[in-house]
Amino acid sequence: MAEVIVITPVKNSLETTLDTARAISASSVRVNHIIFNDFSTEETKAGLEQSQTEIGYGLVHLEQHTDHPSPNYKLVLQMAQKKAKEERLPLLVIESDVVVKPETIKDLLEFQKNTIKSGLVGSVTVDENGMVNFPYLKFKGVKEPVIDTSRSLSFCCTLFSTAFLEAYDFMGLDEAKDWYDTFISKKSVELGFKNHVLMNAPVWHRPHASRPWKQLKYSNPLKYYFLKFWKGMDKI
Repeated sequence: MAEVIVITPVKNSLETTLDTARAISASSVRVNHIIFNDFSTEETKAGLEQSQTEIGYGLVHLEQHTDHPSPNYKLVLQMAQKKAKEERLPLLVIESDVVVKPETIKDLLEFQKNTIKSGLVGSVTVDENGMVNFPYLKFKGVKEPVIDTSRSLSFCCTLFSTAFLEAYDFMGLDEAKDWYDTFISKKSVELGFKNHVLMNAPVWHRPHASRPWKQLKYSNPLKYYFLKFWKGMDKI
C-alpha cells in the first residue's frame, strides 16, 4: 500500500520528466505517483503514455478535465488534494526538473511523522555538484541539517501533511495566480503549522528545465520581465 501521493505537473520537457519519474519509482517506500500532463505537445503526450507501464505512474491529461490554457497548477493541486484526502495520505509535489534519491521520500515522511504541527516539509535543491541552487539560494551556507522557517518554500520537492490538507481547502486558491508556493507556505504558518527545509535530504534540481522560457530571467532579463508583466505570465 502506498504511503504517500506523489504528483508531478508536466508541460513538455519529456526527458527530464522521465528522469524524475524513474527516480521516484526507485524510492525506498511505496508511492502512488501521478503525472499531470498540462497540455503538452502530442510528442510529449505519446512519450508519457509509452513509458507509463515501464516506469509505473498514473497519468492524467488535463485536456480531458478543462479547456483552460496551461498553466493549470491550481487544478492539479485541487485534484491531488481530493485524492490525498480520500486515501488519507500526505501529498508530495515533485516537479519535472527534480531528481530525488531513493531515500528522499522516506526521509521527508519520517521527519513529518515525528514533527509536531508539521505543515510543509521541503528538500533543499542542489546542482549536479551538490551545491545549493535556485530556489533555495537564500539558505546557502546554512550548516544545520534542518531549517524551521516562515519563509516561502518552493514546491520543487515539498510534502504537505494530512493535517494541513484537512485544514486548508485548495478550492479557495486565487484564480488570478499561476503558482502557489508563496501563498500556501504563508497559509500553513497562518494556520499554526510549522514549515521546514531538510538540508540533509537534498534533491538535484535543473532550474526551469520544465519551463524553458523562464531561463530568460538569467540570460535575457528584459525579455523575461516583459513576458512576466506585459504578457501576464508567471503570476505568483
